[in-house]
Amino acid sequence: MNTKTILIVDDEQTTRQGLKKTLEIWSNGRYEILSAADGPEADELFNKTKIHLLITDIYMPEMDGLKLLKNLKDKGHKPVVMIVSGYPDFEYAQEAIRLGVVNYLLKPLSKQKLIEAVEQAMEMEANIERTDYIEKVADQKILRIDGRNDLSKTPIKEALAYVNNNLNKQISLKEVADFVHLNSSYLSVLFKEQTSLTFSEYITRKKLQLAKNLLLTTELPIEEIAHETGYQTAKYFIKLFKEFEGITPSKYRKSSMNESPF
Repeated sequence: MNTKTILIVDDEQTTRQGLKKTLEIWSNGRYEILSAADGPEADELFNKTKIHLLITDIYMPEMDGLKLLKNLKDKGHKPVVMIVSGYPDFEYAQEAIRLGVVNYLLKPLSKQKLIEAVEQAMEMEANIERTDYIEKVADQKILRIDGRNDLSKTPIKEALAYVNNNLNKQISLKEVADFVHLNSSYLSVLFKEQTSLTFSEYITRKKLQLAKNLLLTTELPIEEIAHETGYQTAKYFIKLFKEFEGITPSKYRKSSMNESPF
């Protein structure tokens, strides 16, 4: 599990060090706490590491807090952002909200208020990552089928459960038909009629959903993931994955690195 990172940006050294010390004591090693004296230094840190929560001052020389946020947004960085400022500037607050800032705290602030705000921000960050993760892994067609209640106590519901419990194996239509006591041809027609997917497409989509989960949450080699999803050869698994996802499993894993909330 990767340690998440909090970055404090403030040109006042005493304030910066005080915030850092407070959060290090509170964090007790759960998070990495970094600090920067200005916008350009913060910008450099973003280029080197993934920042999950940014706590920044507004008024700073060379690059103020809002300009920093705009630069980060233009570069595709999406940290959760809190502002800690000594000035209750309404226009700045409005602009901060437009840029997605989740909290605007005024100095001086108590340790308790800071910690409460940071805890809320990290909870929000975790929810955002979890949502992004689900969207990245989930197959919308599978979600629609899994969410249906009208299939309960039907042969198709039993067939789906059998498939879902045996994704690490090669599964045939006849095998499932025998399990639900139906003729293979009839099961095939009924399956397509009730799920809008062919039997083979459902199995493939479920296996690839499992594969994506393993790619994002484990360091298993591609060959082992192919085996875990019931494919005899990695070559066939990679070919199938690319057909459905548009990229190879390795590229999928690389492009999604550090985005899983687990």
